[in-house]
Amino acid sequence: MNVTLRPLTEADRPRVREVLSAPEVSQWWGDPDEETDSLLAKDEAHAYAIEHGGETVGIIQSWEETTPRYRHAGIDLAVHPDHYGLGLGSEAIRILAQRLFDQGHHRITIDPAAANHRAIHVYEKLGFRRVGILRDYEQGLDGTWHDGLLMDLLKGELKGELK
Repeated sequence: MNVTLRPLTEADRPRVREVLSAPEVSQWWGDPDEETDSLLAKDEAHAYAIEHGGETVGIIQSWEETTPRYRHAGIDLAVHPDHYGLGLGSEAIRILAQRLFDQGHHRITIDPAAANHRAIHVYEKLGFRRVGILRDYEQGLDGTWHDGLLMDLLKGELKGELK
């Protein structure tokens, strides 16, 4: 598949916003302008462009809990719907998860909306396990609250090989 990850830069702003503006993505991510600003701010998270065939097909970010007794990392992902079903998001997660494990993390979390069945299916195929429901976890663009699903993956549980 040959997916590569590279750090996002300000030059990526139009494409990041385009990815996050797709209705299939924004329903889960929220306001595309706010999310784009957040991804490019590089505060506490590390955001990457997912590239395939010379095109940015999505974004992936990681964050870290660095308190020694609780040290772990988390991942968020968005792929443009034109590239759904090709395994590009799965490969991006494998790359970033392996990188995080290699950096010493023993656990990675991901927290999709509980109603995002497509994402949950992909994460389970990669080895993530359901931990529990986060009730009224995030507020949608319409102002209503929605549940999230906490999932985690321990070192050694990542399924599939990088190609």
